[in-house]
Amino acid sequence: MSGLVVLVTIDGKRAAIAAPDVESVIELEAIYPVPGAPAYVAGLTAMRSQTMTVIDSSVALGLPSASQNAERCPVINIDGHLYALLVDNVEDVVETSSECTPIAGGYGAAWAGVAKGMVETDTGPVLLIDPAELVLKRSLKAA
Repeated sequence: MSGLVVLVTIDGKRAAIAAPDVESVIELEAIYPVPGAPAYVAGLTAMRSQTMTVIDSSVALGLPSASQNAERCPVINIDGHLYALLVDNVEDVVETSSECTPIAGGYGAAWAGVAKGMVETDTGPVLLIDPAELVLKRSLKAA
């Protein structure tokens, strides 16, 4: 599988999201809090007159909150609903040079439900995550 991935940093760790899973990357202007929302929901924002939920990726993983100073967020679409993923940084779009392979010993408790495996890129190996699992698994846990 060689394909394009969007490189991001979550909790100081590099991760990748398959480019076809990313609808766009937006410049985050404002996040409007949602009273009573679970902690992993940072709030709401808008893109081209569409409201979307902002998910704090770190909190969704059970880690300390992501930087609220994030400027760019990958946007994913799950069943017609848009989600902006609050990450530390969106680095680049790069091509993978390997198949996705599991990590011997696992991914660690925080990443276990969302990690697909590792892929090689020109900048080194990176953890490939499933952004829908990041949003959906967290939503199911909160329900």
